[in-house]
Amino acid sequence: MRCRKCGEKAVINMRQHRLSLCSQHYLEWLPNQVQRFIEKYCMFNLNDRVLVAVSGGKDSLALWDILHRLKYQTEGVHIDLGIDEGIAYSDVSRQTAEQFANDNNLTLKVVNLDSDFGETIPEINRRTHRGRMKPCSVCGLVKRHILNDFAQQGDFDVIVTGHNLDDEAAILFANTLNWSLELLARGYPVLPAKPGFTKKAKPFSRIYERESAAYAVLREISYVNYECPFSIDSKQLHYKTILNEWEDENPGMKLRFYLHYLQALNKGAFPWEQDKDEEIASQLCPRCGQPTTTGGPCAFCHLFEI
Repeated sequence: MRCRKCGEKAVINMRQHRLSLCSQHYLEWLPNQVQRFIEKYCMFNLNDRVLVAVSGGKDSLALWDILHRLKYQTEGVHIDLGIDEGIAYSDVSRQTAEQFANDNNLTLKVVNLDSDFGETIPEINRRTHRGRMKPCSVCGLVKRHILNDFAQQGDFDVIVTGHNLDDEAAILFANTLNWSLELLARGYPVLPAKPGFTKKAKPFSRIYERESAAYAVLREISYVNYECPFSIDSKQLHYKTILNEWEDENPGMKLRFYLHYLQALNKGAFPWEQDKDEEIASQLCPRCGQPTTTGGPCAFCHLFEI
């Protein structure tokens, strides 16, 4: 297998793109692809302040590395969720993110859920659900709230996350199986800013997980290479397995699935309820000041009042 660009030995063969590349040309190709997606979807520009949500995994670290190489104005934020069930998952994730920032002279802020809010994700879950449910929904709510609050307080122009194509395809698959119309209406790679909410973007949304992993390995980026202990047996991982089997049989299937969905969105397949956005913007949580529809404390603050 030879590099399509130079004829040297290739390190990756991307059947979905009918392209094989050596290390040097791959490390040029992927940032160029990301830059194209940023421009295509008007995610942000070189003058914007970009807040990178950094988990310590391959995708967020590879994304931060690429944005830094592309000369964007980035800062990272890591949320220490206190998930140490059986393994020191949160401790290792935080240390990995901090080491990457130190090695590359980048700015990383850490929000510690336990010290800043008084409880960890497992503790909140045990108190609110008495341990009957996995805390994934609570975790998602907490991360979204903290990221938005951090971006609003820091006057950032956009929040970026490392969601890759495999993530987006699995989420789309789940939302389609359940016909979750509200979620299907909001699956764009960019969510515009609204009163009280900072713009969000996913520059890796058209990048396969295998591609971001290869980039991290070739760039010698150390990352947490195991899943959150609470995500084991999750439906999303199950959907990823199914989609991977289909991808093996039909290279490029996941990308086509996602791109055709975006085309459907652009044709108005799942209308966005603008009235609901206005309703949210008209009410503020009395505790944290973020928009809410509850008429009282927002869902995040309600977690700490149960």
